[in-house]
Amino acid sequence: MTKFPHDQFAKEYLQELLSPLGAVETSKDVTAEVREIDVFFQPTTVNSEYAQTLGLLGKMAATVAIVEPFRNPVNADGILSGMEKLLNSRAQLLRKAEREERRLELDQLPFLWILTPTASENLLNSFGFQMPPESEGWERGVYFLSAALRVGLIAIHQLPRVADTMWLRMLGKGRVQQEAIAELTGLPADNLLRGNALELLYNLQANLQANLVNNPEGAIEDQELVMAIAPLFQEQLQAAQQEGRQEGRQEQQRLILENFIQVRFGELPPKMSAFMEAASTLPAGEFTAILLSISMLSVDDIGRQEATRLLAENVVRMRWNEGGEFLATVVTKLLELPVEELILLLEQLPLLSREEFMVLLGENSG
Repeated sequence: MTKFPHDQFAKEYLQELLSPLGAVETSKDVTAEVREIDVFFQPTTVNSEYAQTLGLLGKMAATVAIVEPFRNPVNADGILSGMEKLLNSRAQLLRKAEREERRLELDQLPFLWILTPTASENLLNSFGFQMPPESEGWERGVYFLSAALRVGLIAIHQLPRVADTMWLRMLGKGRVQQEAIAELTGLPADNLLRGNALELLYNLQANLQANLVNNPEGAIEDQELVMAIAPLFQEQLQAAQQEGRQEGRQEQQRLILENFIQVRFGELPPKMSAFMEAASTLPAGEFTAILLSISMLSVDDIGRQEATRLLAENVVRMRWNEGGEFLATVVTKLLELPVEELILLLEQLPLLSREEFMVLLGENSG
């Protein structure tokens, strides 16, 4: 669990997208006072085809860059703080170049990009931000200070809803972000960036659910985002199933489940881990339902115990489609077994009749 899930998502998301083009550092320290740069990017690879797939984000990655994403609208202090980081980083690079007796050209110095959901006209005017000439090919919503300062600001909610801006609109808020998520799911299923971005969204959902338990502030917006992400589990798993990739679907479900629980609860308890393989064979609809059920549990020992019981109930119900007293008794007995015996019994489960299973479990089926 993280206290600032949106910040973590933004850093990991930008790192994932930009790493094929160069070196990416997150939470990079600068100056003696230790101010953290959210994302520091240095291009090392010329990959124009990949950069083109990133659209506006790929265009930003043409030079060394400091990227400061804001979840809430940036204010004057936020812009000044970013500029301070830019100047300190620039000074460090110039001192290093001087020690190495080499000259840095202007385009080798970092460019500050401020990503903000919205930016008021008063704020933009107070700093002198200007829209570039249309001939330079930047999208609506992109603003710059003078060329010497090397500072750009992107008001994400002003960006046009086109493919070139989708990757940046994923860092917006509310409807803008949800629309970008919907566009992301529309990409081909074999698109690597799509899969990686979805994985980060699953992490974000788990972190949001965990934080909402103790931090109701902003809960409505975060709950809406959680609801927007939730159907992605269903869509992705159904797509895999329709393409006949049964083994791939099960492996995918297992990885999603493990990652989801680890993000929410931390280390996997041994008994919970024992049910992972069997639970990964659940039909897509039931698998999605169990993820949503787990996401609503408390983030403590009681929540872990309830999550383990949920997994056990679904595994047993999938095998015999029975509930009531039988299900309650079997699950209780399973959870009382030592981990080694539990794992062995679950491995045999698909081959056992009800009577054989009950005998091995130590119960009389009669």
